[in-house]
Amino acid sequence: MKTVLKLELEEAKLMIEAAKQKSAEINVLETIAIVDEGGNLLALERMNGGRITGPEIAIAKAYTASGHKRSTHLFNTEPNGPALPGNEAFGIQHMLPGKFAVFVGGFPIVVNGEVIGGIGVSGGNGEQDTAVGTAALSALQQHLEKDGLEVITEADIKE
Repeated sequence: MKTVLKLELEEAKLMIEAAKQKSAEINVLETIAIVDEGGNLLALERMNGGRITGPEIAIAKAYTASGHKRSTHLFNTEPNGPALPGNEAFGIQHMLPGKFAVFVGGFPIVVNGEVIGGIGVSGGNGEQDTAVGTAALSALQQHLEKDGLEVITEADIKE
């Protein structure tokens, strides 16, 4: 048997609030999605004025990051991104149409070396989505450090 950590609504809401704060700071309207380890949606918020396409894209980014235990932009990072032409997972985004994202803005939520969920951010450019996503991960780290738990907070995550 294995003891596991579970992401709950309290942490998801904390991450969304941190993401919204960073979004406001950099003046971008984002949609933020948080999923659990199974890719199931825990929380979603589209900022007032955010793009209507944001929810579906953010959910797909979070789902992909959680399910594949890697930041979504790493699928297309040269030279070995698995979704690049000629590489092992070229075309993978077509396997689960609308649910699989291979571009920037999705990050696995890794606590003590275990992927417990994912965050997807949609609405800005790649740099903005990354800043918002990593701000949410940093907020989770600050929240959990009192319990002796460690959260990966950088953008390039691959477990």
